[in-house]
Amino acid sequence: MKTEELKQQNSINFEPFYQALEDDPKLLEEALEILLGMVNFEPKSVKKLALLIKEDSRELYNEIAEMNESSQDKGNTSSCCSGH
Repeated sequence: MKTEELKQQNSINFEPFYQALEDDPKLLEEALEILLGMVNFEPKSVKKLALLIKEDSRELYNEIAEMNESSQDKGNTSSCCSGH
């Protein structure tokens, strides 16, 4: 019974799903939110996802790194009234 279910799962054509994600930015955003929610509970999964992004999508990795640096720079600025 389980073997038959696995065979059916392996025969699923995911191309329409991928095409829908490419065609609809809102759908892609929702799918990514779901994915991030899933990996949020597994630290090893987060690291694996980060590694995949770094290896397979260098442009996305660079964009994320740039955003991270930008947000860190904003957090490290000293205020005029910091009490020095």
